[in-house]
Amino acid sequence: MNGPASGPSRRLAEFACASTPDDLPEAVRAHALRAVVNGFGTALGGAADTALASLARALMPFSAAPQASVIGTRLRADMPTAAFLNAAAINVFDFDDNHAGTIIHPTAPVLPAALALAESRPVSGAALIHAVALGMEAACRIGNAVSPGHYARGWHITSTCGVFGAAIAAARLLGLDAERTLWALGNASAQAAGLVETLGHMAKSVSVGGAARNGLLSALMAEAGVAGPAHPLEGPRGFLSVCCDAPRPEAVTEGLGIRWELLDDMFKPYPCGVVLNPVIDACLEARADPVFDTARIARIAIRGNPLLKARTDRPGVTTGREAQVSAQHAVAVSLLRGTAGVADFADAAVQDPAVRALAALVSEIGTDEAMPVGAAGLSIGITDGSAIEIFVPLGRGYPGRPMSDEELMAKFAALARHGAPAVAAEPLAAALWQLPGADSIETALTLARPGPGA
Repeated sequence: MNGPASGPSRRLAEFACASTPDDLPEAVRAHALRAVVNGFGTALGGAADTALASLARALMPFSAAPQASVIGTRLRADMPTAAFLNAAAINVFDFDDNHAGTIIHPTAPVLPAALALAESRPVSGAALIHAVALGMEAACRIGNAVSPGHYARGWHITSTCGVFGAAIAAARLLGLDAERTLWALGNASAQAAGLVETLGHMAKSVSVGGAARNGLLSALMAEAGVAGPAHPLEGPRGFLSVCCDAPRPEAVTEGLGIRWELLDDMFKPYPCGVVLNPVIDACLEARADPVFDTARIARIAIRGNPLLKARTDRPGVTTGREAQVSAQHAVAVSLLRGTAGVADFADAAVQDPAVRALAALVSEIGTDEAMPVGAAGLSIGITDGSAIEIFVPLGRGYPGRPMSDEELMAKFAALARHGAPAVAAEPLAAALWQLPGADSIETALTLARPGPGA
């Protein structure tokens, strides 16, 4: 085991403490900015969701001073509560970003913790982007150290690793030294939780919101003098060993500051589990085949990485939340409608008799260990005995096939219309793109609230 001077926990803390905005490579800075823009967009989309309303009813009565904004609403809450609600909103539709190597959604826990702090003290746009980049990088690297066994055991990796990312981002904005940043990681290790069993239910948002809130509190407690262990990650009873059968502590710091995991983060074109992205691509491509006709479909089979079957083989779902992780629904709705937006994963779409009938024709979800998570095959058997065969080697949004800024903005506008129509989406987007040169984030957060009279 590494000693306290060289262990991954301390090295990560020292790296975050010493880093400055100018140290970020331009590509990393640009990606972090896109993550902020995408994060605001998905928060707007989730602002009016029933899960957010229920969470706000539960938490707001206990909120202290109105210190921070809840994106897309007029609500203001104390910093921990605002961080919680914004994280839940960003992730509620499963439309936020996704790290290709670990399937962590890094922005959801990290950005809200940084935003809450940025409303309580002077923070430039460049400093915010820097803190978010560091937090996302930390979450993804810690995720690498426990993957794939951690998620396979049922831990919701966005929450369990996201709390560390939120703590790093908050510690950087607080200006903590290396020792107190290490304490923040230790405090976060005591609060790293989340279960895959909650996917498809409102409770998923509890652990994602908790990761943002608890990461923020971990840094604030460290600032106040709450000390943590010397090896919160790699210790014999630390996070890595407790939550993974075969941890790789070296993955936390290998190439730190040289190779950026952040660049393997992807922005999603569809509001569902990331393993379904290439499946939906295949379905939309199949619709262009001259013989395609939903009335003539006899059977449907899909195949992909084993994670596809393990996480999305969910026939007969009854709610939009369950549909976000159902291959049967994703195939049916995209084949039938030719779209895969928020409305296509809502309760009404799930209850559509035509969608349900087509979903029942998904007879096989095959697995292939050699296929990457971003690939999928589709076979549609036609009643005359012919078939449509589609293979997607890499889904849209994945590194190597990223969404363009124009596509990102179309997604942003659609989400704003869905969840926060009273927010002026275009001026908000413009303010967010201008964050690198902004003295503060005040303008963006003001624009993220509904306009007068709304």
